[in-house]
Amino acid sequence: MTQQAAGIRDVIERFIQERFDVKAEKLAPDDPKYQALVEYFQRESWLQDAARRVSQLQVVTHSLKPIHPDAKGSNLYAPPESLAKHQGVGSHVLPADFDGDVVGNAAALDVYKFLKLEYDDKSLLERVLEEDAELARALSDNAEQSQAWMKAFAAITEPSGEHASHTRAKQVYWLTGEDAADDDDFHLLAPLYATSLAHQVFQTINRDRFSDEAKEARKAKREGKLGEQEVHDYPNIASQKMGGTKPQNISQLNSERGGNNYLLASLPPTWNSRDIHPPLKVDSVLSRRGMFGRRKEVRALVGDLKRFLETNPNTDMHTRDLRDDYTAMIMDELMLFTMQMHSLKPGWSADENCRLAIEEAFWLDPGRAQEDAEFRKARHASDWPDEIRQRFANWLNEALGGKLPLGDVEFRHWKKELGQDASHQRLLDKDRRWMAFLMEELDDLDELQGGEDDE
Repeated sequence: MTQQAAGIRDVIERFIQERFDVKAEKLAPDDPKYQALVEYFQRESWLQDAARRVSQLQVVTHSLKPIHPDAKGSNLYAPPESLAKHQGVGSHVLPADFDGDVVGNAAALDVYKFLKLEYDDKSLLERVLEEDAELARALSDNAEQSQAWMKAFAAITEPSGEHASHTRAKQVYWLTGEDAADDDDFHLLAPLYATSLAHQVFQTINRDRFSDEAKEARKAKREGKLGEQEVHDYPNIASQKMGGTKPQNISQLNSERGGNNYLLASLPPTWNSRDIHPPLKVDSVLSRRGMFGRRKEVRALVGDLKRFLETNPNTDMHTRDLRDDYTAMIMDELMLFTMQMHSLKPGWSADENCRLAIEEAFWLDPGRAQEDAEFRKARHASDWPDEIRQRFANWLNEALGGKLPLGDVEFRHWKKELGQDASHQRLLDKDRRWMAFLMEELDDLDELQGGEDDE
């Protein structure tokens, strides 16, 4: 036997001896149960049983039970090096020493602990999967027996039977072709939980939140001192509990986390209104020198559109499409401006310094209607959306004036574009908070005034 094989065998025998010591601790040497344990924990006897019980376990990187605890379909073992590389965050970014998870019979987890034993910075599982000859020599002096055990232990990364989903698993039809009406243009996907990645995230967040180094870094930050350790913050973090009182029924790593799985915040943007001020002491935000037209992005878009139209382009489809694209981007800026105004404290339009036309107050300060009954009643009785569309059309016509012969035809076009924009799929596909605003503020008048209280 080589020196390396002898070293591996020593690691194996020490592990088996430690387990024997725990089991036999309270038994007398003359107890029949003690003698039975002595026989069972002989190296080859224990390995024979471990090779039998390993079929009750599966090492995985992607598991099914977190999707639903009663799902009984396939789990997968897909190490990082086997996955396609891309710019997104996924299991392919895990380090080489990532933690594989284990699903199956919790009573057989000692077999997995055995396979996690390391010699010379390499686990027995890695050696099994590499068909390491030194490990084979260490397991048994009988080469045939050793190969049988190696094969049995290697199967821990393979699902039993063919790949299968389950009625309690999630399934998603994913369009891979171009015809959504053609069933053959879809693939049926069965999402699994990236358990190894989730464990890495959990460990990283805990280290950033609770380690002594992180605590010292936060203390230095509070005291205004320089520190070598970076401070990491995870706002609005949540924790999902899996497995209830028996997290081991989900998986080994889930049990190690006490069933806790962190969820990072995935929320629509919250507008920061510290640098946003209400339009006071102005008659309109849609005037030549109004707040909306002075925005950098708006000035740039209007300037580009104006220069394009001043070239007297051909009246063809390309020209119409490009003009409509510019108009759509300007209206996007109008939506953004509106949302920023809505982020201000409701009721700002009641300030004595607010000189806005009442229709613009209805548009930009809808929250005021929650507390101001008279304002709410007037808002519902007013055809303010149409007035805003007219003001927008007048503003854009004036902004594009100068060399351009713009008049009633263009006015009607800008007004129509803004009136139809709320039902345009391009905008409806945006964030749901934007959808809610668009449906309330810019949709057809019948829908706007269809309810008793739109707020």
